Amino acid sequence: MTRSRRTRVAVASALALPLALAACGGSSGGGTQPTAGGSSAAGGATTTLRVLDYYNNDPGKTVWQKALEGCAAQAGAKISREAVPGASLIPKVLQQASSRTLPDLLMLDNPDLQQIAATGALIPLDQFGITGDGFAKGVVDASTYKGKLYGLQPSTNTIALIYNKDILDKAGVKPPTTWDELKATAKQLTKGGTYGFAVSAPANYEGTWQFLPFMWTNGGDEKDINTPQVAQAVQLWVDLMKDGSLSKSALNWTQADVNDQFKAGKAAMMINGPWQFPVLDAAKGLNYGVAQIPAPKAGEKVVAPLGGETWTVPQTKDKDKQALAAKVVQCLNSDESQLNLAKQNDTIPTKTALLASFSSTNPHIKAFADQIPTARARTGELGADWPKAATKIYTAFQAALTGQTSAADAVKQAQNG
Repeated sequence: MTRSRRTRVAVASALALPLALAACGGSSGGGTQPTAGGSSAAGGATTTLRVLDYYNNDPGKTVWQKALEGCAAQAGAKISREAVPGASLIPKVLQQASSRTLPDLLMLDNPDLQQIAATGALIPLDQFGITGDGFAKGVVDASTYKGKLYGLQPSTNTIALIYNKDILDKAGVKPPTTWDELKATAKQLTKGGTYGFAVSAPANYEGTWQFLPFMWTNGGDEKDINTPQVAQAVQLWVDLMKDGSLSKSALNWTQADVNDQFKAGKAAMMINGPWQFPVLDAAKGLNYGVAQIPAPKAGEKVVAPLGGETWTVPQTKDKDKQALAAKVVQCLNSDESQLNLAKQNDTIPTKTALLASFSSTNPHIKAFADQIPTARARTGELGADWPKAATKIYTAFQAALTGQTSAADAVKQAQNG
């Protein structure tokens, strides 16, 4: 699942293998011919679409099952769904591509789309009359490869500042909006066994995901991280750790670990996502609020990363099933479906016209939703080369946080390899 907190390991090297998809045969074997309503003309059986995704645990597994079944029914089809563990999805897609057994409908974590599209495994959605009109720009960028839209995601997520209202109220402070306020507030809230601030900063893509809003909002860019803007963002984290506001354990924390620290009252503020709401809401006596991530200067627009899954139509060579699968993608991205999925999955609709009404129903989601119009796709600039940049980014902040070198030298060394 995306929420982009998942760590994809060694995917880039696996994806470097060329796929001879041009010769792929259809997965259906060219048997029956569906009618316009999706029912087979031979024997009247309803066409079944094979679906592959990685929501293999509840509640997401059940939520997506119902959404897929509903949209397939509207298209006049049924689904046969396989949900695999997240780390297994890309290797399975590559294997299915080489054995010509790709599913009819495929869900991908959005940073993976461009790498899969580059292999020729996906069909551009414009062939089915589907466009990204009305969707947040970053969402469209994430599902676009060489100017063609290959997927659409019904909902997205990002990260924001989640704070303990009771701790801040007791200290008489408000959630910080700038970097200077963040440092001052975190320092003030650090008492006893409670750190003022918590973030996930491990040496993997999850750490990069957490660092991006600080880097991007300060004008840093993944194409070249050896810049003062990126070094300043690294220095912010170094300052927070040096003055004791951020635990050194953050170097190894996952986002779930950070949430555990916050829930236990060991962190007054944390960077995390809306997928933590169920755990936080179940914590007895926890009174929390959500604010946008502090910007370098007051009034600056926060540029946060976009998570979420995109739905695609693979190259199966079965044009009738492809058309039905495209209808399911379109249905999943209808206004009604986006709102339902976002509500049930603690995510955010991807159509900008839906953001205001959706966030008005849940005060905790507003800060996340307000960041979506300016949020960026991780693969928007570098496409399939994003993993290389992500590695440079976490290499840089880890070197500086562990005291191996200064922030300026850390970004220089990481950029130059």
